[in-house]
Amino acid sequence: MPRRTAHRTALAAALVTPLLLPLWAAGPAGAHGAPTDPVSRVVACSPEGGDRVGSAACRAAVAANGAPFTAWDNLRLANVNGRDRQVVPDGKLCSGGLPAYRGLDLARADWPSTRMTPGATLTMRYVSTIPHTGTFRMYLTKPGYDPAGPLSWSDLPEKPFAEVTDPALTDGAYRLKATLPSDRTGRHVLYTVWQNSSTPDTYYSCSDVVFPEKEAAAPQQEAASPEEKESEKAEDEKEKETEEQKPGGNAADPQPPSQAQPQGDHTPVAATSGPGSGPSTPMLAGGAAAVLLLTGGAALAVRLRRR
Repeated sequence: MPRRTAHRTALAAALVTPLLLPLWAAGPAGAHGAPTDPVSRVVACSPEGGDRVGSAACRAAVAANGAPFTAWDNLRLANVNGRDRQVVPDGKLCSGGLPAYRGLDLARADWPSTRMTPGATLTMRYVSTIPHTGTFRMYLTKPGYDPAGPLSWSDLPEKPFAEVTDPALTDGAYRLKATLPSDRTGRHVLYTVWQNSSTPDTYYSCSDVVFPEKEAAAPQQEAASPEEKESEKAEDEKEKETEEQKPGGNAADPQPPSQAQPQGDHTPVAATSGPGSGPSTPMLAGGAAAVLLLTGGAALAVRLRRR
């Protein structure tokens, strides 16, 4: 065999062999694939997962598997025919119930994830090797989903938020566009079901996604009731009256500057002393005049009696 032909044969065998690993549980070989964006658990924890394969969740998943996820694009079941909820057991949605992928079902809140925006347009990149017809159904866990528990069908809505049928395979991937639900916050699971129509296979995948948490709303002051408003009005009027009763408190009728007393001076005006000043001077003059008058009258009476 020529050297060039032998080299090509060896290269083809190296590329095809990983795809032919655990086919015993899947049925006839078909269009293999899995989501790479948002990254699915099986891709993140595969040898092609890059730095993500070294995460705590992936190391635990590989340990639970007992083997690495080499056949990351072969998580499929045959002859399901849309009976996903009857065939795939609760708590085993991410593995499709296949023992070779059981590590993907671990209930953890630290799986490698992709950040999402509520209500935004999602463009999923679903890598595949052979073009096939079929329908992609995308589900997003319900509001309030707890990632610390096993994923069950009750965590998913009855209907997918998006369906895409027979998309084109371009450059080795399907690109699926859909609008994300707008009412999700925190960590969720994007569950994708790809039901082939040109093969008997259905593929399952879990992609962990994270939405921003809602900001805590500032506490709003409750509107006062009519009774509370009347009470506040009465208190304001009472305070106003009290201010007006204080010296100098009535701004509408100010005390004339000539009569105003220095603040803190409590000396009565009538007690002011000083020579020839104040009301005490006329009082003394009037008393002296009265004494003179009485004395003069008495002298006149004595003179009249002697005559």
